[in-house]
Amino acid sequence: MLARINTIALEGVVAVPVEVEVDLSRGLPTLSIVGLPEATVREAKDRVRAALANSGFKLPTRRITINLAPAHLPKVGSAYDLPIALGLLVAMGSIPQQVMDSRVVLGELSLDGRLRSVTGALPAALYARRDGFSELVVPKENGVEAALAPDLSVVAPATLLELIRHLIGEEPIVPVVATGLDGWLGEESRLLRDMADVKGQEHAKHSLEVVAAGGHNLIMSGPPGSGKTLLARCLPGLLPDMSLDEALEVTAIHSVAGQLHSGRPIVGVRPFRSPHHTSSQVALVGGSSVPKPGEVSLAHRGVLFLDEIPEFGRSALEVLREPLEAGEVNISRAARSATFPADFQLVAAFNPCPCGHLGNPYRECRCSMVRIEQYRSRLSGPLMDRIDLHVEVPPVPPETLVQLPAGESSATVRLRVVAARERQYARNGPGVLNSSLDGKILEEHAPLDKDGQALLLNAGRKLAFSARTHNRLRRVARTVADLAGSTNICVEHLAEAIQYRVGSSHVRD
Repeated sequence: MLARINTIALEGVVAVPVEVEVDLSRGLPTLSIVGLPEATVREAKDRVRAALANSGFKLPTRRITINLAPAHLPKVGSAYDLPIALGLLVAMGSIPQQVMDSRVVLGELSLDGRLRSVTGALPAALYARRDGFSELVVPKENGVEAALAPDLSVVAPATLLELIRHLIGEEPIVPVVATGLDGWLGEESRLLRDMADVKGQEHAKHSLEVVAAGGHNLIMSGPPGSGKTLLARCLPGLLPDMSLDEALEVTAIHSVAGQLHSGRPIVGVRPFRSPHHTSSQVALVGGSSVPKPGEVSLAHRGVLFLDEIPEFGRSALEVLREPLEAGEVNISRAARSATFPADFQLVAAFNPCPCGHLGNPYRECRCSMVRIEQYRSRLSGPLMDRIDLHVEVPPVPPETLVQLPAGESSATVRLRVVAARERQYARNGPGVLNSSLDGKILEEHAPLDKDGQALLLNAGRKLAFSARTHNRLRRVARTVADLAGSTNICVEHLAEAIQYRVGSSHVRD
């Protein structure tokens, strides 16, 4: 008898339909799996055999062939255990085929028949809803995550035997309902660093406000202990809460990567990723033989912070150039390819020299010019050209350090950021920030008057701005104007944008 069970494979964060076909035929007793299974999938036959036996079912002494179709798509992971087991039960006549036709199934089996959680439950649920399936079956631990997909019945049994009773109608399982989603969104915001904790650095704090309002990228230069890392960690607290659709996007990526926290089915706050400087280019943008999301994708809709950026490998930094422009990562391997979202804000920080004290009025720099130049040359011009704001963070005077913080809180600054973003959405279109304006849209929404054109022309000649830099300056100026509540870009707005671009004498452009 031939049985068919619907399940999924993942291409990036997109679910791809897969059919598990099971055939019981006469011949020598064997159990084989075909259809490009990797090692974990090949091992499924032993887990399935034990789980069925411990659930009261014995495999027939026949030749059993399990085909994972389509055959050209590599099959990875343990989520095929449950569909294989159900396919065997249908082929044995223990479950009718018709009850499986409208369901999608995925889950890992333990040897005693319990179901274990798998990655990618949310993308699977979105696929099941899109293709009109009536029910998705996932392990109990994945139930709430899968139920985030609207208009879909999600069943989350704890054991194989419990699922079988549900399928044959003996003990129906109540579908999982994801409630209180609004409570998850922004729920961890209290854990973020507050701008009120930063002493001094008013210029750097205002640049952070501009970055948050327009979705721009930022690099900070300053001696150790000047507050660069603290400032970077304040940025998520200035950003608006994610919408439900944005949260589902981010959750899907973290689900595929297996990085959802236990008991927390949705990523409710904007990600803040801070990889170590020893991270490889695969760790940053994703990859390996089976493409997985990297740090740039895990930072989607949030912040990627690269502290001590010159210490990262040159090849690792150069692969950031395409994601910064395109907002996604395309990973191609011999067997398969995948596209991962990567719409993040880059914040980077570094010391002005190897010892860190170049330009520090309180400490003497002992680095030679050769060492300083070697250190700075680790950051290529094309990469730096893609970063909108270059800001110097000087050491904080002792007089300021001994005083209590007296600056604005993140909540206060956030109100101005939200208001500036609302102006952008009303002008540019829903969800379109100034950082993504280009071409005719940039000309339409960020025009310069004669004085502004003259200022940009003069600055461009003296400082040898590239065409990309010209566009980025106009985007930043548009954001400065939005924060000021101005409809037009004035000369002072453009001058501030230019100051942010060349404000640090230690940043190479």
